[in-house]
Amino acid sequence: MIISTALLVRERGARATSLDAILAHSGAPRGSVYYHFPGGREQLLREATTYAGDYVARRIERRGNDPLAALDMLFDDYCRNLESTDFRAGCPVVAVAIETAEDGPDLRACALGAFDSWRQALARALERSGVPAARADELAMHTIASFEGAIILSRAYHDLQPLERVRSELRALVEAELAQAKGPQ
Repeated sequence: MIISTALLVRERGARATSLDAILAHSGAPRGSVYYHFPGGREQLLREATTYAGDYVARRIERRGNDPLAALDMLFDDYCRNLESTDFRAGCPVVAVAIETAEDGPDLRACALGAFDSWRQALARALERSGVPAARADELAMHTIASFEGAIILSRAYHDLQPLERVRSELRALVEAELAQAKGPQ
């Protein structure tokens, strides 16, 4: 149910993702929602946002000391997701981050936690590659902001070009930082 919630939120947003839709997507019986998630839909949304954040952070961490491989993994995954869903599937964390608490639970803290885990994972990879800590953190924040903006633009344009352009610019920036960290050869 958590994975189904994250998948539905990335296409519909948190407000438009109902328990009925989650149950239909996951195939779970109705009674299992309140058994496993006594906090109901709000708990499911929080856990799905945390799951999505942890999933991406783990994938970044698996790239170890190679921040360029982490970048390529992120961009490749989202290019595939966008193409396979006819540009409907964005990032579930962004979907949660942009919604306000007026019509439902305030999930922005969960989104912030996910973004922080990604930023920290990228910054660690950059640091392990020799980029100073403060600059690694700046570069990681810039990467996430650029990446998420490119996903939104790719969805709006119904085209991968924004993602590919941002990938190219970020790769050049990271390559320059890594070369500077290694010093003159």
